[in-house]
Amino acid sequence: MSIVVTLPDGSKKEYPAQTTIMQIAESISSGLKKNAVAGKVNGKLVDLNWELREDAEVNVITLDSEDGLHIYRHSTAHLMAQAVKRIYGHNSVNLGVGPVIEDGFYYDMDLNNSITVDDLIVIEQEMQKIVQEDLPIVRREVNRKEAEQIFHDDPYKRELIHDLPEDEVITVYQQGEFIDLCRGPHLPSTGRIKAFKLMSVAGAYWRGNSDNKMLQRIYGTAFPKKSQLEEHLFLLEEARKRDHRKLGKELGLFMFSEEAPGMPFFLPNGMIIRNELEQFARKLQFHSDYDEVRTPLMMNKRLWEMSGHWDHYKDNMYFTQVDETEYALKPMNCPGHMLVYKNTLHSYRELPIRISEFGQVHRHEFSGALNGMMRVRTFCQDDAHIFVRPDQIEDEIKGIIEFIGQIYQVFGFDYSIELSTRPEDSMGSEELWERAELSLKQVLDQQQLEYRINEGDGAFYGPKIDFHILDSLKRSWQCGTIQLDFQFPEKFDLSYIGEDNLKHRPVVIHRAVFGSIERFIGILTEHYGGAFPLWLAPVQVKIIPVSDHYLDYSLKVKKRLEQAGIRVDVDVRNEKLGYKIREAGLLKTPYTFVLGEKEVNSNLVAVRKRGEGDLGTDSLNNVIDMLKLQIDSKE
Repeated sequence: MSIVVTLPDGSKKEYPAQTTIMQIAESISSGLKKNAVAGKVNGKLVDLNWELREDAEVNVITLDSEDGLHIYRHSTAHLMAQAVKRIYGHNSVNLGVGPVIEDGFYYDMDLNNSITVDDLIVIEQEMQKIVQEDLPIVRREVNRKEAEQIFHDDPYKRELIHDLPEDEVITVYQQGEFIDLCRGPHLPSTGRIKAFKLMSVAGAYWRGNSDNKMLQRIYGTAFPKKSQLEEHLFLLEEARKRDHRKLGKELGLFMFSEEAPGMPFFLPNGMIIRNELEQFARKLQFHSDYDEVRTPLMMNKRLWEMSGHWDHYKDNMYFTQVDETEYALKPMNCPGHMLVYKNTLHSYRELPIRISEFGQVHRHEFSGALNGMMRVRTFCQDDAHIFVRPDQIEDEIKGIIEFIGQIYQVFGFDYSIELSTRPEDSMGSEELWERAELSLKQVLDQQQLEYRINEGDGAFYGPKIDFHILDSLKRSWQCGTIQLDFQFPEKFDLSYIGEDNLKHRPVVIHRAVFGSIERFIGILTEHYGGAFPLWLAPVQVKIIPVSDHYLDYSLKVKKRLEQAGIRVDVDVRNEKLGYKIREAGLLKTPYTFVLGEKEVNSNLVAVRKRGEGDLGTDSLNNVIDMLKLQIDSKE
């Protein structure tokens, strides 16, 4: 008996029944056989020794794919669990779950010994021994009674078995003496695992329930190549050095207080960066015909009921009573902008109407989710709402995409695009949602932009295009968004007078570029490692007089720079010159002027540039022109 296999390119091949995925890979090429780690049969991941018994669509999975890396890390989690059992005794370790997570894996374990960071080295060494043994990793289907017998001493595995549906196919994977309850698939043998690192130990309640026992969770990461692991560890160390919370404190950018958890305080240097970002965006918006507004921080509860936020978002909102009436701090600027639009009559000739606001919003986040500037309870959203006629939708969205790209380019950010579709808790008709999703898709297709579909992750009132920027450490951050909304115009009964003198319903486009100013500053701090470009740097020039004799000249230079609009500070402390120069470097000041007798006598400045060192001396006029050119061009 033969079967027909359809490959990813659409080609079809005939094989004998019970042909394995490995044999299919070998029939295609020796290279594919070497790199194969699993297969996908009709969309389901399977092991390499999976036998095909009927016609199917087949994809051979290699390590350079997302699925391949997931399987590789899952097998490494089993490898770690086996090593722990060998070290501490097979019957002394009960295993919880060991899933793959972003950039690695973990395994929850119940054992008498308290694992420390030092123990991780010993566990890694045992893992290396098991890799050298190259143990086959074998899948086996068992019935419920067999599964319970295999794990009769492990209460956690027995609980997992008990919770499985009656018709569930139960599988175990065995490598040497180690056996684990697992759906798989896995690598064919332990010898295929090449590069891994155990990262940390933490406590975790069984199944995330604080009523259950606290287990020990060991985190690790794994990569197919040693060079990939080394690069990952380097980036992690760089991320530690660039942590915005650490740099924010050292550079005097922002602070937090127990008096306002999750609500940042901007310090003078941080306020400079925030103002520069706002003015940068404000100037571009002015040239793109945006009108800036300011709406109240707190509005009547009935407004949020009208907008739909009450039904979909009230758990994330703050409320208060005023004159026996319930009010809410705004979590978003949208409803306020609907009221601004509705304040006057509009003609079809006026549209599109673009309303922007740097609006402070408040959202209740769980204390455990707070993370410096990256996750806060109050932030400034660079919101805009564009009111358009239906025939203007695509041109307007095209213009917004170009606008967002123009801003991200200044910071050196590459970005990817994601189209998020209707979520389960959406409001409005299916017809309007389909219309909105199609409009966004057409714009992306017409612009020939690459994007991926993120099913079910749209806003409750409309689908959206999300922009994910990639920072200097190759981390992705979702910041910009474009949301197409047919719902709010209905909810707020918005209209414009058409060419026929009748009322028509506009469409609303929600737009943000930075997303959250606070979060964007946190991202920029880590992206630049605190070494902000000249136009953003809180102190652009540090003047260091060689001694008190040259202080008057230093103050004259300072005044000239300030008159030219350059932010400058003079170090008047009675410290050694070398110390002050080094400290200016630690504060990541873009330019340092060292002024002594030669500079005073010649009416010059000696210039040092961050990252380049001594640039020599020049006239102050020339240096000011050079600085202003760099600032204006946002280099």
